[in-house]
Amino acid sequence: MTVMIPGKARAILFPPLCLLALLQVSTVSWAACDDPPARRVNWLRCDKQGVDLQGVDLREAVLTQINLSGANLSGARLSGADLGRAILNNANFTGAALRGARLVSAQLNHAVLADASMTGARLDRAVLAGADLRKADLSNAGLYQADLSRADLSNAKLNQAHLAQADLSDAKLANANLSEAVLSRAMLEDAVLTGANLQGTRLDGATLLDVNFTGADLSQATLAEARIDGAIFTNAKLDSTIWINRQRCRPGSVGACR
Repeated sequence: MTVMIPGKARAILFPPLCLLALLQVSTVSWAACDDPPARRVNWLRCDKQGVDLQGVDLREAVLTQINLSGANLSGARLSGADLGRAILNNANFTGAALRGARLVSAQLNHAVLADASMTGARLDRAVLAGADLRKADLSNAGLYQADLSRADLSNAKLNQAHLAQADLSDAKLANANLSEAVLSRAMLEDAVLTGANLQGTRLDGATLLDVNFTGADLSQATLAEARIDGAIFTNAKLDSTIWINRQRCRPGSVGACR
């Protein structure tokens, strides 16, 4: 194949692989890291450590593999944005909107996401160790194999969230709403779930060693084959709960499966 060069009378022959590379270059949308924050901006792999992006509109932005460690994104609008494999350690997302955002395999160690709206967000295999997620809305969120060890999820909404095989060891989940959430084979050793809503929650095969369920509502939850050594169920509602031996607790059971 040949390509005509403007201003030249002759055609220049390009090897097939070179021609393919030229065609690809012309169609690729390269990230412009100096572009100002805006909806659908492309900051692919950009280094934005410590920047102040408080309240900005980054909806549907391409932020894949971006480095926003220590950045201030409080109140920012990031719904629909792609933050896959982003580095977000110690970033501040307080009150940010991340509905439907993609954060698969993102690093959010010690990030602050208090009061953030993250309904339907995808955080599969994300690392949120020690993160502050108090009062965050993670309903219907995907957190498969996510690392939430030592995270604070007090009063968070996790209803219908998918947390299968997630690590929630030493996590604080006091008064959290986990109704109808999936925590199959999840690790919750030493977690605090006092007063939590676990109605209809799947905890089958989960590790619940030394978990504090005091005052929690586990009505119709499933604990089949879960490990519960040392777990505390003081005043916990176990109405029609499927117990570790697959026995269904009697209606009205409290504190122990009857």
